[in-house]
Amino acid sequence: MITMWQFVKYSLATLVGICLFFVFALLMLAGVGAAMGDANAEFEVKEESILHLDLNRPIVENASTDENPLADLPNPFFSSTENLGLIQVLSALERARVDSKIKGIYLNVSFPVAGYAKLTEIRNALSKFKKSGKFIYAYSNSYSEKAYYIASVADVVYLNPAGLLDFNGVSVQYMFFKKAFDKLEIEPLVFRVGQYKSAVEPFIREDMSPENKMQTLSFIQSVNKEVFQKISESRGISAGKLNTIADSLQAFDPRNAERLGMVKLGYFDELEAKLKSLTKKKNDEELNLVKLADYLHAKNPIPTVEGNAKIAVLVAEGEIVGTKGGDGSIGSDDFVKELRKLRDNKSVKAIVLRIDSPGGSSLASDIMWREIELAKKVKPIITSMSDYAASGGYYMAMGTDVIVAQPTTITGSIGIFAQWLNFDNFFKNKLGITQDHVNTHAHSNFMSSPSALTDFEKNVVQNMVNQGYLSFTSKAAKGRKMSLEKLQSLAGGRVWTGVQAKQIGLVDELGGLDRAIEIAADRAKLTPLSYKVAVYPKAKSFFDELVSSAFSESSMESRFVQKNMPWTKSIWELDRMKKREGFLALMPFMMELE
Repeated sequence: MITMWQFVKYSLATLVGICLFFVFALLMLAGVGAAMGDANAEFEVKEESILHLDLNRPIVENASTDENPLADLPNPFFSSTENLGLIQVLSALERARVDSKIKGIYLNVSFPVAGYAKLTEIRNALSKFKKSGKFIYAYSNSYSEKAYYIASVADVVYLNPAGLLDFNGVSVQYMFFKKAFDKLEIEPLVFRVGQYKSAVEPFIREDMSPENKMQTLSFIQSVNKEVFQKISESRGISAGKLNTIADSLQAFDPRNAERLGMVKLGYFDELEAKLKSLTKKKNDEELNLVKLADYLHAKNPIPTVEGNAKIAVLVAEGEIVGTKGGDGSIGSDDFVKELRKLRDNKSVKAIVLRIDSPGGSSLASDIMWREIELAKKVKPIITSMSDYAASGGYYMAMGTDVIVAQPTTITGSIGIFAQWLNFDNFFKNKLGITQDHVNTHAHSNFMSSPSALTDFEKNVVQNMVNQGYLSFTSKAAKGRKMSLEKLQSLAGGRVWTGVQAKQIGLVDELGGLDRAIEIAADRAKLTPLSYKVAVYPKAKSFFDELVSSAFSESSMESRFVQKNMPWTKSIWELDRMKKREGFLALMPFMMELE
């Protein structure tokens, strides 16, 4: 029984909680207001400035440059808006290259969160900047393999004497669930075409199949060769020597790494002293370091193009989840809406489709392919592949006029699979739950409940998968102008790098986003400096990100659980698998290159 005192105590606690919430809300709104006000102000770049490029964040294709005033405030209610936009980085580097006030770059990179294709785009832009005669100095307390790939382009790569250089080659790790399913008495039913369609292997095997091991070794060797070759050119160390260093872990000792010519050992104050000497600063003076976000709010040193002609860059980033997408995923409804706008916009003369996707729903992929085919009849469409353009991602690309990929892009994986989980024994033997059905027809409950399938039903599903595969490969063969037999010899779920895909005809050219834009301009008969480049959809502002994440129940739930229980990553992936629409055109499951 609640006493009067307990009632008063609980009431006061509730009142205090409400007051704290309003105080927090006011502080949040004040911070948002300040951030929005600062974002509208033009930043002034001083003489003898240095662009401070911090790449220690998740790198996405397109992101707002708004500052996050709540970045240091821990809470489960708002997603991090600290993503770094590749397009924004490339824009800043091109501006800085011609800006007389920017004397060089201080590169801060330890653990960039991106694939090798995005990192190659940035590295190539840094190399172009360096050719202008300006300096690049990198510093870190430690370098991951990807970080060193970027940093190696610098004039000097500083490493803390007590730090670490992780240099041992590229690897891939997969997680397998078969034993867990066996213990839980969950039966995975898998339907696929192609011996390389390995996305289903985690559910039916305890390790990689020989075919999957072979293809994985092939494409990571291709990535590693490209990465080591670029490092070799920048550091003046032969690729053979780099392979020896990686095999014997010689670079893990900082002193060895310095002796080998990979880094220069030094503390941050030594770097500061060097940068001051390069920008004619006295020891007691502050460096003019300009952050990326501030620099992009400064006056653009590149003259504005006159006229209305545009090349539109349409970003398709994330897993293809179905007709309805969301943050970090692709939905065909949103994509089609954007593409139709660009197709009908008279000022848009050509479209560059920027794809960073491992695939997903085959239904949504086909819907988007059809819309690309229709738009291609009106104006040129060029594909620019980022880290991934595989399976459903390749489905989108195959209908465009020209496909451009980075050598380290992961693409191909042309194939389709379906997956079903039979929970009958799990429910009955583990939870004590049984099921029963009443049907009007023999198969009224077909694929409507997590139960076993009859042999007849299994054949129906497999036939549908076979038809989907034939449709996919037929359209790909037509788009690539090759015979169906030749295309299918390259398909079967096989994964390729960009350089491999170029050799076999799945890709037309090797290059980055800038090359795709050049091709689009040429196809549209636009001369240099006669057109603008516009990116769609527009990057969400800090305030938009804040509101959408704060009021998304699923987003809040997944962020809170995954942040506090990171081991649940695989369970969340299984949950997403259930929610995808149609059959799946998806690359190998949960693959991460390290």
